[in-house]
Amino acid sequence: MLVAAAKTGVVLTCITQAHRLGLWVLKDGSTHVAAPRHAGRIAVRAHVHWERPVVPREPSALEDPIENVLAIVARCQPREKALAIWNSALQTQKTTIEVLHGLPLATEARHLFAELTPFADSGLETIVVPRLRWLKLPLRRQIWLAGHRVDLLIGDRLVVQIDGGHHVGDQRSEDIAHDARLMLMGFHVIRIGYSQIVDDWPDVQDVIMRAVAQGLHRART
Repeated sequence: MLVAAAKTGVVLTCITQAHRLGLWVLKDGSTHVAAPRHAGRIAVRAHVHWERPVVPREPSALEDPIENVLAIVARCQPREKALAIWNSALQTQKTTIEVLHGLPLATEARHLFAELTPFADSGLETIVVPRLRWLKLPLRRQIWLAGHRVDLLIGDRLVVQIDGGHHVGDQRSEDIAHDARLMLMGFHVIRIGYSQIVDDWPDVQDVIMRAVAQGLHRART
């Protein structure tokens, strides 16, 4: 990718560079590059971004710095996907709130900045919680219960655990044991995975709605 960028005079950016930096990204199958506004026709099959960078690019650069990546992501990606990438940048310490606050960000990026949650554990969590705010119930992320963190606690007793690709083998066995301890303590556990959240959200939401309807989020009386 770097060789192709060098040959065509572009810079790797947006979700392509975010993925290369190890951020949580829902890829769209295309390569995203940036080019200067004065550039002519770009002979490359890619999504080309022409925006002025928030951090000036050195002429020979082939990869955008994180600040430019996030600024372009904010304009290019749907809000929840962009927010997941921004939170991932904080969680992986690729940038900080202080650095982002000092940038000349456009409107879309400013809106994302206002929603940042530095303690979100994964991109999936960043997507799930905003989708459930309409329930008007307490939504607490990453709190400790029974000796481990849980991804989301709805109300007092409904636990939602979000499984990424690392929940296999020993991790899976530990998750099952933790679920059992939670249930013995009176909590109700709903465990959901990547494909359910990304491809089958209506069914996930339906399960959570029915759990709330049964009062499984309420403390015992």
